[in-house]
Amino acid sequence: MNQTFQSPIKTSIPARERLIFALDVPDLEHARRLVETLGDSVEFYKLGLEFFLSGYYFELASELRDNGKKIFADLKLFDIPATVASAVRQLARHKVDFCTVHGNDSMLRAAAEAKGDMQILAVTALTSLDQGDLDDLGFRCDARTLVLSRARRALELGCDGVVSSGLEVPALRASVDHALITVCPGIRPIFNDEVPAADDQQRVATPARAIETGADYLVVGRPIRDADDPRAAAEAIQQQIASALP
Repeated sequence: MNQTFQSPIKTSIPARERLIFALDVPDLEHARRLVETLGDSVEFYKLGLEFFLSGYYFELASELRDNGKKIFADLKLFDIPATVASAVRQLARHKVDFCTVHGNDSMLRAAAEAKGDMQILAVTALTSLDQGDLDDLGFRCDARTLVLSRARRALELGCDGVVSSGLEVPALRASVDHALITVCPGIRPIFNDEVPAADDQQRVATPARAIETGADYLVVGRPIRDADDPRAAAEAIQQQIASALP
């Protein structure tokens, strides 16, 4: 019997929403300036721990929402299940689209049960970790095996997706239900044929490669934030994403 080929690329996601800009800045003024500069080149923003500590997290989240933007609360919740569930309920009140949880099965289950309309992403293995780091943390397997194991469990527990390196996406699409949302940080675009500068990310992928192999969303921070022209950098990445879509 012939099997119908299932493309790894979800066509239901608006192309320009696939780029998530990591708004990793320390203060509200800097954040607002970047949002204004980027304009319609970015439709989805990630708000992480650095900006959370600015004291203006939900003020900016409200402004973004009022301007039609989507919000990824990347707070990597990790605590006892009851506390995780309470935090997820609080976030859901702010109409956040995505929230990350970085914990064990009971934490992930608690988050999934409390999520409301928000979507829960399980963190698999941080893209800053290489095999030596995983060994130091006590994981007796490679990154691919760890990511696949955590992704399967996350989906079974009621989570909507995972955060993983683009390098692991082909294996995820080959062996985990396609309903799983894949959000990939560690994306390093190539501008003008230049090799991306080295930084603390270890397991990286280009935008086109990640999309072609099934990534749903790409998280990009420094290549946009630190560019001479952030808007032009964002638009260049949007073009690389669009070129990889069917």
